[in-house]
Amino acid sequence: MIETDEQKEEALLFYKEALQMLNDSGANFMLGGGFALFHYTGMYRDTKDLDIFCKPMDSHKILKYFGDKGFRTELSDARWLAKVFKGDFFIDIIFDTPNTICTVDDTWFEHASKGKFADTDVLFIPAEELIWCKVYVQNRERFDGADVNHVILKYGKNIDWKRLLARLDKHWHLLLAQLLMFQFVYPGDYADIIPRWLFDDLLERAREQYDVPPSLAHVCRGPIIDQVQYAVDIKEWDYKVYTMKSV
Repeated sequence: MIETDEQKEEALLFYKEALQMLNDSGANFMLGGGFALFHYTGMYRDTKDLDIFCKPMDSHKILKYFGDKGFRTELSDARWLAKVFKGDFFIDIIFDTPNTICTVDDTWFEHASKGKFADTDVLFIPAEELIWCKVYVQNRERFDGADVNHVILKYGKNIDWKRLLARLDKHWHLLLAQLLMFQFVYPGDYADIIPRWLFDDLLERAREQYDVPPSLAHVCRGPIIDQVQYAVDIKEWDYKVYTMKSV
């Protein structure tokens, strides 16, 4: 974390240099992470990393560009993440999520939000995609439910709820669980922010679950939100292994 004024100045210089080089690389990118959270909520977090989102092929372009300039680069996880390092600072180049569900594509850019960061014009990932990515982060080491609640609280009246529902349609249970948590956390605000049609739709889906036969396959979807804590289900309790995008 950044604590001193000197560190803050170093971070600002790093952000400016990184953004200039990203623009010079010719890749299309958006800011995400803590800076997107600040854009939509006003909550600021001092951090030594810059989270940028891009399409998978542009991640290769960025790595090559920074590597040719002498930066240390790393393909941290071929499923979703690469990194560029400069001293204590680094860029997270994100093109998917660990569960390979939220792949960055052209529609992200179509709905991106324009803004300014480190005196540079930038695009921020859409609020809907910010929620989409964060709703799957529910593990012991990190749980992003509070971040999602804050985005909904501060930006919920501007969210395209139909588009967010389409993003999470396959895993609508997670959206319903998040909205119930929001209702619990903000009992005086939810009715003005969460559309009634959405809540009713999700509750009806949950009710109808009891009217259809349960899955014959012994399935655990837990690894979609935490691949560590639900490993026992797959390895020892004989639950089915599956492709994330197909469940």
